[in-house]
Amino acid sequence: MPARIFQRPKNAMQSGRARTEEWLLDFVPAEAKRPDPLMGWAGSGDMQQQVTLTFTSAEEAQAYAARYGIEAHVVPTPPRKLKLQTYADNFR
Repeated sequence: MPARIFQRPKNAMQSGRARTEEWLLDFVPAEAKRPDPLMGWAGSGDMQQQVTLTFTSAEEAQAYAARYGIEAHVVPTPPRKLKLQTYADNFR
């Protein structure tokens, strides 16, 4: 059961950076989702998709994965790009 370790991205709808310092261990889906014949909702029999573990650092998440034999790869955090702009720039 492979997994990925990544840092939660900032929510684009809010200006705050709450919980963006956390590292997540998320399992890769083992099977594709399919529509339920009765209701039409998407679902699968893979229960690992529902599990997301949070850690304070990437090293802590890697140590957890190594301890329990989970093959995990770390997805690096992309660099943050700041667009510095003043209010006067709206009128140029």
